[in-house]
Amino acid sequence: MNILILSSAEEEFAEAVDYYNGQCPGLGYEFAVEVNHTFDRIKVYPEAWQLFSKRTRRCLLNRFPYGVLYRVDTGIILVGAIMHLNRDPKTWDLRTGKF
Repeated sequence: MNILILSSAEEEFAEAVDYYNGQCPGLGYEFAVEVNHTFDRIKVYPEAWQLFSKRTRRCLLNRFPYGVLYRVDTGIILVGAIMHLNRDPKTWDLRTGKF
């Protein structure tokens, strides 16, 4: 199953990589590797995580306090957000309705 990442999620991903690289050189790379491992887990077990809303699921990263918000659509996995878990919960709710 292929993964399609919305541009808003790509921006969040890039911002997080930049942030972590600013904290410690190479840490952004480690974050990117962890996100890609999470994508791999989602590809293999797309229905494994509980529903976050009517159509979306959230898979948590193992090492960083982030979650991947996604939904499964006819043959693809659509990623709508890669968000820090400490963000306002309303932000998560708003994102679930936008994709």
